[in-house]
Amino acid sequence: MSSFTANAQKIAHINLDSLITLMPESKTAQQAVQDYSKQLQDQVTAMQAELQTKYEAYQTGSKDMAEVVRASKEKELNDLNQRIQDFQQQAQTDYQKKSAELSKPVYEKAKKAIDQVAKENGFKYVLDTSTGLVIYSEPTDDIIGLVIKKLGITPGAAGTPLPPKNSPLPPKK
Repeated sequence: MSSFTANAQKIAHINLDSLITLMPESKTAQQAVQDYSKQLQDQVTAMQAELQTKYEAYQTGSKDMAEVVRASKEKELNDLNQRIQDFQQQAQTDYQKKSAELSKPVYEKAKKAIDQVAKENGFKYVLDTSTGLVIYSEPTDDIIGLVIKKLGITPGAAGTPLPPKNSPLPPKK
């Protein structure tokens, strides 16, 4: 007769996107991002209006302009158009950065609560059903140390990187 002990692993799941949507902080962050986006869009609109006004003035008076004045006005229009394009690209980058900056504390608060609930209820793993990723796991379940040993790798030897901080190292021989 053989006997074995099965260690049941408690696994839970949560839709992190849904949780974050329900958090009041998420609505505040979302409003701040929308306000920031509107500021950027208003600036682009103002710049485009300036370009349009200058272009119309150029078209109206270009026949009577000296060649050097016409060339100067065309350069001014091209420069303004380039500034608008550069601003739009920078604005997109800034918008994404601002969005990430404002979303991070909301995500961290949700993650902390998930970690606490998982520990309090004995869950070994929590899966995020919105992405399919593991968002919580017991550090003791990390098998990197065992796999390193199986592969015969000596962490830190001859340029081999050390495993992540919380990973168990294989016992030394």
